[in-house]
Amino acid sequence: MKIRMVLPALATLCVLPAFAQSGAATAGAPMRIAVLNVQVAITSTAEGKQAAAELQSQFTPRQTELQNMQKQIDDIRNRLQTGQTTLSDEEKARLAREGDQLTRNLQRKQQESQDDFNDSQQDVVNRIGRKLVEILDSYSKQNSLAVVLDTSAQQTPVIYASNEIDITQEIIRLYDQKYPVGGKSSSGTGASTTPRPAAPKPATPATPKP
Repeated sequence: MKIRMVLPALATLCVLPAFAQSGAATAGAPMRIAVLNVQVAITSTAEGKQAAAELQSQFTPRQTELQNMQKQIDDIRNRLQTGQTTLSDEEKARLAREGDQLTRNLQRKQQESQDDFNDSQQDVVNRIGRKLVEILDSYSKQNSLAVVLDTSAQQTPVIYASNEIDITQEIIRLYDQKYPVGGKSSSGTGASTTPRPAAPKPATPATPKP
């Protein structure tokens, strides 16, 4: 099992409807559409990067244990293969039983480790995701966004989107400004006073080329 910090899309939080609703345009302002790669946004924030490093550190000892168990199994297999003519039947049977037991233990521990990792990873998504939605809600209202599409979600496939309407990097910047690693906002009081960012250029949904 290779441990990687690949967070699922924020759709797992069931907040995609909030993206469309939170961008209610200000009266009289033009309606705009933007795109956001939620997965990139979560993993690219300073908090997301720190969480990835912490998860890696937390699960590295378990990964090492699994690798050592696999090495023991490989050693037993090699002994059985090279000792076909030299090992007694009793020794072959003993090694086979030992190998089977180690294999079952390895499979069990692999599943437990993967389940624990998935749970910890989902906790990170939930924690960052909730705060990301708050940032996005404020940004959408300030910039008269009617719809924000998540380009990392399979449920909302985006065939084409101009870079001019991609707000991913801006949302990451605003998130790091409001929730910097260390717990203090840029104002030093724990509450951010986010300046109004530049609005993305007006755009309409693109249609796929035939």
